[in-house]
Amino acid sequence: MAPSTLGRVARALIAPALALGATAGLASAPASAAVWSSCDQWASTTLNGYTLYNDIWGSGAGAQCIWANSGTNWGVNANHPNTGGIKSYPNAKKVINKSISSLSSLSSSYNVTVPSSGAYETAYDIWDTNYKYEIMLWVNKTGAVGPLGTSQGTVTLSGSTWTVYKGNNGSNDVFSFVRSSNSGSGTVNILPILKWIKDTKGWFGDVTIGDLQFGFEITSSAGGLDFTVNSESVSSS
Repeated sequence: MAPSTLGRVARALIAPALALGATAGLASAPASAAVWSSCDQWASTTLNGYTLYNDIWGSGAGAQCIWANSGTNWGVNANHPNTGGIKSYPNAKKVINKSISSLSSLSSSYNVTVPSSGAYETAYDIWDTNYKYEIMLWVNKTGAVGPLGTSQGTVTLSGSTWTVYKGNNGSNDVFSFVRSSNSGSGTVNILPILKWIKDTKGWFGDVTIGDLQFGFEITSSAGGLDFTVNSESVSSS
């Protein structure tokens, strides 16, 4: 569902990437050093052009605190029980507000440190301005998590292979691209994926891309686990 503060449903092209970080001890900036932090369910702030959301929305969620040094260096400590269903999607949002045909480029780089246990995925969540279409790009996943909808097979774009899922959550269509291997850092060339959906599959037309979010969709993290965005950037033209 559309804004980060509403309920959500489990839902690119990546350069060769480094292996995932294994422990929170590698996090680049602890909450105690942060310029902003909060444990509020719907906490949000805007830093250097990115809006951060704690976004604890799922049923049966536990505690979660978010911290940030900037809009592109932030993280959460989450303690959600080992039960099914998504509990939260802490994320950083960048607003694009350009139609697909008017974009000559849209890309993002990221570097994350994530735990080796729990159930979650690290994902981009991209919306059109009418919140009719949702495009998820899963760059890594751990535990019992899976995207909404049915598999449409695999596609290889710019050297990376993705399994594509298509579904509807009752409010909007959801297209999920799940990377064939986990990645902790890389550069995502997003525009060719949008054009593939639009031109090759015809699943939507020349929509205007609004929100581009990046974060962690967490199902379980019992005992308290740390998720860190060491760095991120979004660029478009």
